[in-house]
Amino acid sequence: MAGDLKLSSVTRDLTRIERIGAHSHIRGLGLDSSLNPRSVSEGMVGQPSARKAAGVILHMIREGKIAGRAVLLAGQPGTGKTAIAMALAKSLGEETPFAMLAGSELFSLEISKTEALTQAFRRSIGVRIKEETEVIEGEVIELQIDRAAASAAPSKTGKLLIKTTEMETTYDLGAKMIEALTKQKVQSGDVIVIDKASGKITKLGRSSSRLRDYDAVGPQTKFVQCPDGELQKRKEVVHCVTLHEIDVINSRTQGFLALFTGDTGEIRAEVREQIDTKVAEWREEGKAEIVPGVLFIDEVHMLDIECFSFLNRALENDMAPILVVATNRGITTIRGTNYKSPHGIPIDFLDRLLIITTQPYTEEEIRKIIDIRCQEEDVEMHDDAKGLLTKIGVTTSLRYAIHLITAAALACQKRKGKLVEMEDISRVYQLFLDVKRSTQYLVEYENQYMFNEVPREGDDDDAMHS
Repeated sequence: MAGDLKLSSVTRDLTRIERIGAHSHIRGLGLDSSLNPRSVSEGMVGQPSARKAAGVILHMIREGKIAGRAVLLAGQPGTGKTAIAMALAKSLGEETPFAMLAGSELFSLEISKTEALTQAFRRSIGVRIKEETEVIEGEVIELQIDRAAASAAPSKTGKLLIKTTEMETTYDLGAKMIEALTKQKVQSGDVIVIDKASGKITKLGRSSSRLRDYDAVGPQTKFVQCPDGELQKRKEVVHCVTLHEIDVINSRTQGFLALFTGDTGEIRAEVREQIDTKVAEWREEGKAEIVPGVLFIDEVHMLDIECFSFLNRALENDMAPILVVATNRGITTIRGTNYKSPHGIPIDFLDRLLIITTQPYTEEEIRKIIDIRCQEEDVEMHDDAKGLLTKIGVTTSLRYAIHLITAAALACQKRKGKLVEMEDISRVYQLFLDVKRSTQYLVEYENQYMFNEVPREGDDDDAMHS
């Protein structure tokens, strides 16, 4: 298998349908050229020291000097730890692999914990593969499609006249090529590339020589120069796949489909070794390069001592991605032991981490975040209502205040209002309790709940344990 490695040719130009999530407004770290954080930029607000530290990490990744290290984001709940990890991945660019995992996920999977971690590691390591292919590149002069006379199965034939600045040629077209050209809506004046091996057609844009022929063109219309030289040429094509995708495709007969179902199962160590050997050969020959990505493990305190031992070893691998872990715990027990440690992480693993702390948001920062979230969720809100929501965020939590935005918009819709007012905020504030009020409610009505374990004043220990 190592001699004939199969690769994924998954097309990545699918239309992505993104729902509005808690961090869908994050576009990057919001730093200037000298790595100083702007007050509000790319969806990020506040946390200047944490963002600056993440910017230094970003710089180290780009320089390729991060292998073997890991980053810990530590802070109270709702202080933007996940947002910083997402922003770091977005700042690295489209091609950078980003894998996200919650610590608790490992304990609900059918595969072993170490296998799940290995798969997560390999999902966050990309391989950029370069290969040469024969292409036909030129400007379409004329495209004729002749439908055969009416019969049981009408077939199509056609001719394509295509040119460069130096030559032009007519090609006879079969049904498959006609279908591909129709799908891409190719017409005369387009500059196209046809991959001879696969028959794939890519439209580069409209020829700039036809610029005067059009009075009205859409803003997205791209004009390109007519190619020069020969029509047929060799071109370098770059594919970017993750090591995990290569593993899956080479480990099972239906590997390609397993990528879509997610049913990858355990992958044998021999398969991975052969793939690593082949990728190393390609790197030496200059055919491939490794793209280290980001593996983000949230709730890292949920991992047990076995997982931490595995991570310690995995970080020393030559091809390790940058590992970013996050926790909101203080000094707590390491899972699987009776020992306590900062953040529930063993000391030997803590020693490998660059620790970034996040601070609670100020009132002004909470207001700015609420502004961004209102815009993201397409909710029009009165300034007074935003002010009330900010005060709620300060006294309760930022997450609770953000949750009220959509609920208040629905309350406003119900009364047929156009702008969310203070009365809508007050209404949903009464409907949905925050943690403090919920706790207070529990204390007031403790007798009506089963298994209440809070001792009442005046009760002695014996009565409580009886």
